[in-house]
Amino acid sequence: MTSVVSEPSPFRPRHLSPSSASTFRQCPRRWKLKYIEKLPDPKGEAAVLGTFVHQILEELLSLASDKRSIDAARNIARDLWGRLLDDEDFRGLSFSDTDAKGFMWKAWRLIEQYFAIEDPTQVNVVRAEQQLAVEIGGVPFFGIVDLTEQVSDGVRVVDYKTGKAPNSRFVDDKLSQVWLYAAALAEEDVEVSGVRLMYLTSGTIDRPIDSTAVTQAVDAHRQTWDDLCEAIDAQKFPHKTGPLCNWCPYLDHCPEGALEAERRYGPRN
Repeated sequence: MTSVVSEPSPFRPRHLSPSSASTFRQCPRRWKLKYIEKLPDPKGEAAVLGTFVHQILEELLSLASDKRSIDAARNIARDLWGRLLDDEDFRGLSFSDTDAKGFMWKAWRLIEQYFAIEDPTQVNVVRAEQQLAVEIGGVPFFGIVDLTEQVSDGVRVVDYKTGKAPNSRFVDDKLSQVWLYAAALAEEDVEVSGVRLMYLTSGTIDRPIDSTAVTQAVDAHRQTWDDLCEAIDAQKFPHKTGPLCNWCPYLDHCPEGALEAERRYGPRN
């Protein structure tokens, strides 16, 4: 009797996070170089700064509510700064002493602006830095929620942002990530009543829960997953050139991106 050898299952990522999905939509080739070929993707200053500020806020909000003072935040920042100096991503920035001090002051100004936006003693924390690994819309999803807090009408998802607030035309795109978190939390039996993007540079963008927006975000995530799986099966990861090419770590592996960066910004040093 002839045995039947089944075809191996096609490769699929273990999950699709909002950042991974965004990378694929931005440029499928970059996604392949990062997630399949696993080429180094060192963090830039903005990403390292964002992580550092998030860590300060996480530790601050883990304190009892009446202990969340500006002095407590300063002590946390000092302690974390000592650890950051040994961090591989931070060392990769190759800062001079002057640059490192400037980085620290940028981070501290963002913390001061956080205190200007809200009083942390009034934040009723449910969970901070919650990892979510669930299936939404048939897609294996992974994400880390900065904060869920209890508010008067239920549970709110909060995402801290250390960059500039978007133009009004792009707000819906930025909200898609927190809508996905709301869908993922629903799989954990957490009913979200609203979402907040907190831009430490400028203020908050608040929205009550919107089932239509959640469904649209989940559908878009599903479409990205389908497109990604199709690209994997066909082994076709086309490049997409644009203004961000100049900051892509893979220009040496992408002649089209290198040409685009040179066209826009001139020859590389």
